[in-house]
Amino acid sequence: MTDFIRPNARLLCGVDEVGRGPLIGAVVTAAVILDPSQPIAGLADSKKLSEKKRQLLATEIRQKALCWSLGRAEPAEIDQLNILHATMLAMQRAVAGLRIQPEWVLIDGNRCPELPVPASAVVKGDSKVAEISAASILAKVARDDEMLALHQRYPQFGFDRHKGYPTAEHMAAIRQFGVLPEHRRSFKPVQYQLELMA
Repeated sequence: MTDFIRPNARLLCGVDEVGRGPLIGAVVTAAVILDPSQPIAGLADSKKLSEKKRQLLATEIRQKALCWSLGRAEPAEIDQLNILHATMLAMQRAVAGLRIQPEWVLIDGNRCPELPVPASAVVKGDSKVAEISAASILAKVARDDEMLALHQRYPQFGFDRHKGYPTAEHMAAIRQFGVLPEHRRSFKPVQYQLELMA
């Protein structure tokens, strides 16, 4: 967690998103205020952790954080607003869901949504700021769980493996089985398939 100057605030909240790239499902965000008296070892960018390690850390974060909240924007909102604006909306929802208002919010990436408290964007924040790492883990675990639930309903799509990203397997499944209600219709590969079917 280096080369980052932390704001001089006691209640710091980290926010991150998961699921901007997939063709299906919600974009999921998390907001986390950690408890300085209960440090959590091993926090890192969720993409660099094994699934098992993420699950263990997510449980520990939910138990030890001062508070945490999940936010989301559904496929219909993504199609209506575009993925960037839907992500900002999901981040606003995560922060609004916190039962303690933070003094400062740190957002992973290069832009901040409009919030009622001061906020800064931190590029690669999920590997520099413990609060953002914790948020990235909660968001990733939540979205992966949703993809596993989707897999139960549509096992032929293989969501347990590709998690909705536009892999060759996913593209082949869309061509073979069609577009699902949960697919993002504004995303090019889905749009293309809908045009073919029309």
